[in-house]
Amino acid sequence: MPRERFRSAENRESGFTLIELLVVMIIIGILAAIAIPVFLSQRTKAQDAATKADVSKIGKEIATYYVDGTAVPTIAVAANRYTLTPALGAAQDLGKASIGITVLTSNALTSTQWCVSLQNSYSNTKIWKYSAHSGLAQGDCVAADVA
Repeated sequence: MPRERFRSAENRESGFTLIELLVVMIIIGILAAIAIPVFLSQRTKAQDAATKADVSKIGKEIATYYVDGTAVPTIAVAANRYTLTPALGAAQDLGKASIGITVLTSNALTSTQWCVSLQNSYSNTKIWKYSAHSGLAQGDCVAADVA
């Protein structure tokens, strides 16, 4: 009989106790509390990087356009595509727009006086601009960018 009692005690100890399960749940909760803000920060940085990449692409396309053309172009987003439309001529497709991008300003006066700015609505409303005067910079277009 004593052996049967010993075996039944071994069988009862084969699972986790409530304390052990609570400790594991607390550790997982702490790790999640640390990881979620870091993840959201990385997501914002990625959206900000997408805005910078898009405004750089548009700015370089405008600069390239002015090498060949002299008419003042306009920039627009239609059906998730960027288009550059000169005053005279057909619209040119500049590529796919990132999600949440809005063209705020598209001032093009001459080949040395132009500025375009974009904003990503998902990225804490950071605005990026690209101008003939200063290249890529944070902020909206101002009079100095097209002067």
